[in-house]
Amino acid sequence: MTDYVTPSGPAPSRAIDHSVPHSARIWNHWLGGKDNFPVDAAAGDAYSAVFPGITTIARSSRAFLGRTIRYLVTEAGVRQFLDVGTGLPTADNTHEVAQALAPEARIVYTDKDPLILTHARALLNSTEQGATSYVEADLSEPEKILEAAAGTLDLEQPVGLILSGILGHVADHDEARSLVRRLMAGLPAGSHLSVNDGSRGTDPDYERAQDAYNDTGAVPYFLRPVPQIEAYFEGLHLVDPGVVSVPLWRPAGPGPAPAPIGQHGGVGRKA
Repeated sequence: MTDYVTPSGPAPSRAIDHSVPHSARIWNHWLGGKDNFPVDAAAGDAYSAVFPGITTIARSSRAFLGRTIRYLVTEAGVRQFLDVGTGLPTADNTHEVAQALAPEARIVYTDKDPLILTHARALLNSTEQGATSYVEADLSEPEKILEAAAGTLDLEQPVGLILSGILGHVADHDEARSLVRRLMAGLPAGSHLSVNDGSRGTDPDYERAQDAYNDTGAVPYFLRPVPQIEAYFEGLHLVDPGVVSVPLWRPAGPGPAPAPIGQHGGVGRKA
């Protein structure tokens, strides 16, 4: 096994425009990353001026991802991960968390954005015992994703499917549910699904800010009622505590219970 796998798919087909804000780079800015430009920071700061809690949303989502991966490695015994809708690399990427606990873990990242491909080498810094690879593919093509992932993962063994902050980009909820089902259909028993997405019903200020952002003509992200997020786990066994606001999902360490935010998630196991 090698510590670097060449990204699959063609090289980026268009130049990256540094003069226009980009959602992945804005998210990177909220996470405290460095892969963004002044135009992205300005857009992110304008959003946070309206809704200061957005940085908490972004960082709580990332922390939830880390806790779910640690659960999957240490308690569920998962050693393979398929991270769909990867976004720009920051700290505590999926392979970093998984391989710190199980150096033999194998990870496939996939995203449709050529911007991510330019940063893929940071996602491919694998341990010698494990492997990482990157696939340029769209969430709307789950069978293509699975076929490409099979070049690195053994799809006859359990896989942790990660869908972090990506399903809100699918406008139709029924379509989003179908995409989840199709991805999980290609994975064997013992596989797990980890989802976290923006939710409605907890923070009206967040809902107003996101609705206003969607109305600007930017790439929209749709917040969903919690029952719709729960529906992604249909047919799976939900791991305790179920689908909850992400800070409440197995919070690390002692201390007072964290406050709920408008971001819900959970983990489910395929029987």
